[in-house]
Amino acid sequence: MKDEAVSQAIQNGDERVIHAVITKYSKLLWRIAEAVLQTVGSEQDMEECVADTFIYLWENPEKYDPRRGSLKTWLSIVARSKSTDRCRALARNSTVPLEEGVWAEQTGLLDGLLARDARQELLEAVSTLEEPDRQILIRRYEYGQKPREIALALGLSVKQVNNRLYRAKRKLRDLLTHCKEAYP
Repeated sequence: MKDEAVSQAIQNGDERVIHAVITKYSKLLWRIAEAVLQTVGSEQDMEECVADTFIYLWENPEKYDPRRGSLKTWLSIVARSKSTDRCRALARNSTVPLEEGVWAEQTGLLDGLLARDARQELLEAVSTLEEPDRQILIRRYEYGQKPREIALALGLSVKQVNNRLYRAKRKLRDLLTHCKEAYP
């Protein structure tokens, strides 16, 4: 069945055609959602993005114009858009625990590298940072998020994240150096 006929059948409410479209394109749309959400989303998020794409087609069949491209391409773009929106929502809604106890618990890497006093000094120095600098630093070095992910989550540009990260590290270095000089 040609894309024009599929579009018309869906506009007429033909459920058999939408089921055929789902069967034909679900694996492709799943791969698209997975590519976008692989680092931040769950399998359920990917599944919902694919389902949302087909629901969008069912509820808005007039939005697809067969003269502008294939149904496969249009569905792929919608799936990417739905997945990107979900990715942004997940990044925006993800919280980073900033409490000292949680931070200390999750610094397994530091356990072997820093003595207890040095770790305490680091925690105190991090707690002196203002937001969003503290959150940027924790997201980058504790959770391994890339500057682009941090920028997306905090509504900043990548350049702002990199600049704030640089200044926060310099401030921490100055604070910790000053503490060592003051208390040898």
